[in-house]
Amino acid sequence: MFSKQTIRDIKIKGHTVLLRTDYNVPLKDGKVTSDLRIRASLPTIQYLLDQGAKKVIVISHLGRPEGIKNKSLSLQPVADVLAQLLPERRVDFVDDVSGPDVEEAVMNLPRGGILLLENLRFYRGEEANSSDFAREVVESTHADIFVQDGFAVIHRAHASTVAITSEIPSVAGLLVEKEVSELTKVIESPAHPFYALIGGSKVEDKQPLIDKLLKVADEIWVGGKIAADGYAPNNPKIHVATEFKTDTTGAKLDISDQAAQTFADSITQHAKTILWNGVLGKVEDAEFATASTIVARAIGQKKGLTSVICGGDTAGFAENLQATETDLNYTLISTGGGASLELLSGLTLPGLEALDDK
Repeated sequence: MFSKQTIRDIKIKGHTVLLRTDYNVPLKDGKVTSDLRIRASLPTIQYLLDQGAKKVIVISHLGRPEGIKNKSLSLQPVADVLAQLLPERRVDFVDDVSGPDVEEAVMNLPRGGILLLENLRFYRGEEANSSDFAREVVESTHADIFVQDGFAVIHRAHASTVAITSEIPSVAGLLVEKEVSELTKVIESPAHPFYALIGGSKVEDKQPLIDKLLKVADEIWVGGKIAADGYAPNNPKIHVATEFKTDTTGAKLDISDQAAQTFADSITQHAKTILWNGVLGKVEDAEFATASTIVARAIGQKKGLTSVICGGDTAGFAENLQATETDLNYTLISTGGGASLELLSGLTLPGLEALDDK
């Protein structure tokens, strides 16, 4: 059960809402190349407006500007996409996060309007978890309620995840509620047989998750660079790929089609729950994306399977495949890379803990 208050638990009507989202989207030549994270925020935005929110002020970060204003990392292109996705609403943008320009933009925003502020990480106070910085944002926006819906950042103790919750009532948005609930369920009370597939490149990042999964999963399959580097299992539940595709230099860049198909067949025949974290090969190269594609199709096509896909590269791969193969269905494609890994590993998420309890 989700233990924090959500937007369903409080009165929204007539209030100005400060909404933290994750709009850390890819850009090319000043244009958003994938709007998946922006679309992920729409259910919460729509709910707030449907419940009569006076105004919705959206805050986010983009990239790693390290406290310096960098025009190439401005959220202006995101505001343009948000306006296209919500044509019936007025969407404004202001190139600051506090001060007179923000106050004026909020004042000029009509009832039911949306205002996106500039990149939070243009200001050092954000990553420093500065209470003064958080207070300036709240006071400049005249917000009554803070809604945390940026799941991908709630494992960070930043001003927009922790410090800000000391200023005004703070609750979870629909995306955070869904992510935490589904990820917690899969690690605490999955339907069995429960299979886990672990890939990626850094074994030190994945070992805490593998250790956690050993207590609940029926089988754990390991692929990706971890397997290629010779990961040695210490438990009979763990099956490591031993056959690989190589490039002309002999580098192991994908597990073999046969290894992928063996796992895919096992899912299709037995699994009721699957957790996938970490791609199986160098998926940015089509030649070495075959194994991940085989597995993603098997997961997405099986009826009645609870499927949770997490990790930045893995989620992006599944989403891109789903965009072209619309028959694929997944229970959850997590928007959080590090956040999902830390939650599944049993670590505390500061931005979640800081929200108001039920």
